[in-house]
Amino acid sequence: MSKTNQGNFLEDFRLGQVIRHATPRTVTEGDVALYTALYGSRFAPQSSAKFASAIGLAEKGRAPIDDLLAFHIVFGKTVPDISLNAVANLGYAAGRFGVQVFPGDTLSAVSTVIGIKENSNRQTGVVYVRTTGLNQRGETVLDYIRWVMVRKRDPNAVLAETLVPDLPTAVAAGDLILPTELQLDRYDAVLAGSPYLWDDYSPGEKIDHVDGSTIEEAEHMMATRLWQNTARVHFNQFTEGKGRFGRRLIYGGHIISLARALSFNGLGNAFKLVAINGGRHANPTFAGDTIFAWSEVLQRIEIPGRDDVGALRLRLVATRDCPCGDFPLFAENGHDIDPAVVLDFDYTVLIPRRRG
Repeated sequence: MSKTNQGNFLEDFRLGQVIRHATPRTVTEGDVALYTALYGSRFAPQSSAKFASAIGLAEKGRAPIDDLLAFHIVFGKTVPDISLNAVANLGYAAGRFGVQVFPGDTLSAVSTVIGIKENSNRQTGVVYVRTTGLNQRGETVLDYIRWVMVRKRDPNAVLAETLVPDLPTAVAAGDLILPTELQLDRYDAVLAGSPYLWDDYSPGEKIDHVDGSTIEEAEHMMATRLWQNTARVHFNQFTEGKGRFGRRLIYGGHIISLARALSFNGLGNAFKLVAINGGRHANPTFAGDTIFAWSEVLQRIEIPGRDDVGALRLRLVATRDCPCGDFPLFAENGHDIDPAVVLDFDYTVLIPRRRG
């Protein structure tokens, strides 16, 4: 019997199956530095312990890590069990960020299979999982659903059961989790880098984030290793060179972080993610592609009992080799996705309100 892990294929999953993922991961200051080096994120509370302390987000004088850094670490835990044999990660829903994560915290993950569906080609299918990321105290730092296209080991295998789950379109405002100590009386918009607060954004408004960032092969490989994401579609050119694209795919989360970092130019005060409402990786990306991004304000959300902070539900669209001055999304027929679009991401952020 082989002692190596070949990963799960479609027919290995069962509805209700609970998977405890291996290798808890302790977050370090080095992770924070590498995340900044890889993406250039500039949001103030994650960049400055002093700034974070002023608004109640610091712990023992330390700034919280970027919310997407926590997402990547938790996601990476799941790959050997969920998506080692993936064709592609397809989308996300119902994601909520819980307690903040700081250097020194240890993160682990557990997933439950909530859906399975075979594709018509009988070669692949889609697995839906709900993943919860926990810290060393058992507190939830992140909970989300994702679905991934997975290969079958045996095309003739018959699935024991199938189900496509009914997924919410967004996380309800009442379900958003705010840091308990958050106080914005001393929030400094000058130091944060933008004068625009919650009150200055309107539903339907579109923002071209202007800047572009070219994906380097070495940076992508370093990032994917950093999250301990072992999916062979990102690493193994020997096998991927024989596949559909003839080269390795860039991890979709890499695009999310690049686009989120680019969004600082126009959304500099959107300092914390609280929800991932939905999202899809619309087209593949490869080393050498230059990523641009634009955002649409979908909803301006009031937080019950708070006049210092509100939430914005945003649609973040990333493109490859296509500046976003005309906000590309759909092809000329108005229905199909524009081939330049690589990410369509629906998420919710906290942003200070103008008071008085």
